[in-house]
Amino acid sequence: MNDSAPAPAPRRARVRAPELIGKGGWLNTGGNDLTLADLRGKIVLLDFCE
Repeated sequence: MNDSAPAPAPRRARVRAPELIGKGGWLNTGGNDLTLADLRGKIVLLDFCE
């Protein structure tokens, strides 16, 4: 039996998500463009249909 603590999991590099920009623009936002900072902490539904 080994009483030593397990080794911590290796840390992953943090990757910043790119801003969401598309041809059609944002829907249901009253004409306002949103940034990822505006959406932080909110639930967002993305629908990628053509």
